[in-house]
Amino acid sequence: MASQSDIPDIKLDPNGLYREEIITDRKAGTLRRLTPIKIDGSTDGTRAVLFSGQTQLLTPAGVLPLAFDIEASTLEDALKKFPDAMKAALDEAIEEAREYRREAASRIVVPEVGGGALGPGGPAAGGGKIKFP
Repeated sequence: MASQSDIPDIKLDPNGLYREEIITDRKAGTLRRLTPIKIDGSTDGTRAVLFSGQTQLLTPAGVLPLAFDIEASTLEDALKKFPDAMKAALDEAIEEAREYRREAASRIVVPEVGGGALGPGGPAAGGGKIKFP
């Protein structure tokens, strides 16, 4: 169990508060509208409203969740930009998967020290954990 000294001191920034609204058509996805607010809960007109989108795509490997920011100033603008922002997020996810695949394919497999060059029972046998009679 963690002692009291191991727990970080986490505080909310009173100058960075947002009210979150979820907007969805219950079919294609979800929009999140983050409206900046002051400490008293009133709207802070000096900061911009933020929008983000979320959706899920069915792939052969299963469901792929996508979350992405949308550069918009109004809800109507965010709705119009949703498809392009989703496509950009999908392209980025595909590229990340390709990069991960390239990294995995380029890993060098180093045999265990003392492993036999001719397989089990060969001249250098004895390096593995499985022993053959």
